[in-house]
Amino acid sequence: MNNFCVGFLLTLSTIFCCSASAQKAKKPLVVFVCGDHEYSGEETLPIVAAELEKNYGMRTVVLKASPDHNSEENIPGLEILKDADLVVFYLRWRRLPAEQLAHIDAYLKSGKPVMGFRTTTHAFNFPKGHPSEKWNAFGEFALNAPPGWGGKAKHTHYGHTSSTDVSVVPAQANNPILTGVAKDFHVRSWLYHVVPDYPSNGSIPLLTGTAVKPERPAVQNPVAWTGTNAFGGKVFMTTMGHPEDFRVEAFQRLVINAIHDELGLKVPKKWKGKMDIQVPYRVAK
Repeated sequence: MNNFCVGFLLTLSTIFCCSASAQKAKKPLVVFVCGDHEYSGEETLPIVAAELEKNYGMRTVVLKASPDHNSEENIPGLEILKDADLVVFYLRWRRLPAEQLAHIDAYLKSGKPVMGFRTTTHAFNFPKGHPSEKWNAFGEFALNAPPGWGGKAKHTHYGHTSSTDVSVVPAQANNPILTGVAKDFHVRSWLYHVVPDYPSNGSIPLLTGTAVKPERPAVQNPVAWTGTNAFGGKVFMTTMGHPEDFRVEAFQRLVINAIHDELGLKVPKKWKGKMDIQVPYRVAK
């Protein structure tokens, strides 16, 4: 083979490698941070992550509490947040060490988008007087949600035996996040009480929930909203997230749509098909 041919092949190889690297670099990185005692987020969200990679051109990383979901003080790998384009949290009452919280803090301060599911309203549970106690209000400063469970916001629910009818807020019917989402649908999640003070001013409720067979008198509450958090980051938050919710096509579409919207991508009009998510609920610790 002459020098011209060798040089030509090497040039083609370089172009191909550079093109492949550029293609990979264009794919947004979505990092899922999981650690809850109750809702099996570390099982449902990896299925969502796999779907994003297979059908929606994204890269994903799933971080889990270690050694298991009941481990409240360790989520390895949080340093990857520095490279994330979106972080999706599904947490419940964690007590992470300061060096791990620092990675979350740096991400929030970058002003990048944040997404949260259900118990992430009470993601952290540090004792009173602890140096990291301020993190108990993560729901408020990161997701425009109540600052933890109970308290002055009276953040609570309407009983484990109840469920929720969900409806699109009429004024938001044309919101891209609701593309293909049924106008009305039902989820197993028992309704969370967040009103009247939350979601925070400036947030836009997308879906409203009505408790079905509540264990005490109930009022309608927003169950999904968007907004901008205290750091200027784009927010999508839903108080839904029971594992059986993930079996509902309307909820699946909401999640996929919201991830695209958070990344500043056009919400796909063509649905790639319902995911098979058969994950059991477990009794809370």
